[in-house]
Amino acid sequence: MTPPGAGDEIGRFLTVADAAELLAVDVATVDELIRSGELPAIRVGNAGPWRVERTQLEVWIEEQYEQTRRYSSWNQGEFANVAELSGAKPGRIRPVD
Repeated sequence: MTPPGAGDEIGRFLTVADAAELLAVDVATVDELIRSGELPAIRVGNAGPWRVERTQLEVWIEEQYEQTRRYSSWNQGEFANVAELSGAKPGRIRPVD
């Protein structure tokens, strides 16, 4: 078994401060995202510190990019692709007569 963080600059789990630094926001912002349930995190022990898994942070970041893309597409006005924005899979939507 390789030791935690072997080969990585940062290990599997990030502190709230580490996550804040990677996102270029303050610690309070990350803490709020965790407490709201928007950013997945675990607690070490019953009342220990929060830890954010690096892969979960990366997934959350990708979701934010997707949300921004959809928001931008939606705001393009009359050219918005409603089927794409709904999250429906291609080929599953049938035209209405």
